[in-house]
Amino acid sequence: MTTPLTLAITGGTGFVGGVLVRQALAAGHRVRALARRPQPAQNGLDWIAGDLADPHALSALCADADAVIHVAGVVNAPDRAGFVAGNIAGTRAMLAAAGAGRRFVHVSSLAAREPNLSVYGWSKAEAEHLVEASPTNWAIVRPPAIYGPGDLDQLDLFKLARKGLALLPPPGRLSLIAVDDLARLLLALAGDRTPHVLYEADDGTGGLTSADYARAIGGAVGRHVLPLHLPRGLLSLAATLDRRFRGAEARLTHDRVAYLCHPDWTIDPARRPPPALWTPAISTAQGLADTVRWYRANALL
Repeated sequence: MTTPLTLAITGGTGFVGGVLVRQALAAGHRVRALARRPQPAQNGLDWIAGDLADPHALSALCADADAVIHVAGVVNAPDRAGFVAGNIAGTRAMLAAAGAGRRFVHVSSLAAREPNLSVYGWSKAEAEHLVEASPTNWAIVRPPAIYGPGDLDQLDLFKLARKGLALLPPPGRLSLIAVDDLARLLLALAGDRTPHVLYEADDGTGGLTSADYARAIGGAVGRHVLPLHLPRGLLSLAATLDRRFRGAEARLTHDRVAYLCHPDWTIDPARRPPPALWTPAISTAQGLADTVRWYRANALL
């Protein structure tokens, strides 16, 4: 039986963090979570008002916590300063609040392996360096593409697949992980005390081509999908148009184009978590079907 822990969680109002909070509460853990805005009360959950730039809130968040799980981060930002503030300065502030010796589980990204491709990847790599140099008992997870119920980042792919089409970057391969599986891994690491580990985790398949991923999405929405690989120049034009029409809400940015065009975003099998700690439980087909059901239940698809 899992020993109940007091967990300090950032990003608890987001996609991954929200699933993590629910799983932690279901497992009997006591949770403190950071939030900018008031949140509904829940048994076992203490919301701490503030953000990553508020040292008093971070101190209250981490006080007496058995483990800190740092999920919050910035995926899209209008400029370099936005990535620095969200991914580097935010991580530095969390490490200061956690203090020496505390278990610190840090959610990074596969993009950190290629820091020269994008500002996002550079900022995640810099955050990793801060964690590795800290006096905490740290564990780093580099997830690949994360999907599942609640995800809005990939909604456009599903909408287009419903029309029988997939607009993709140049041919490449990617790994996937269902959000529920990732949350289980983060909880397992919070309770584990193996120091200074860096893992890359996926659904156990070894990755898919981007075209096969598009076809799998098509299968989940019940349509045959035609994958079309777009050249980088056309993707850059699409990013310009997305920014023009959706502003700060744009899903496709020039920075994102830079790493989408990288040919290999599969995990390193040598960095998989040990099976005794965690194994994936959700297949790609099941996870995509669950995602489609959630989209439809929420009138998004």
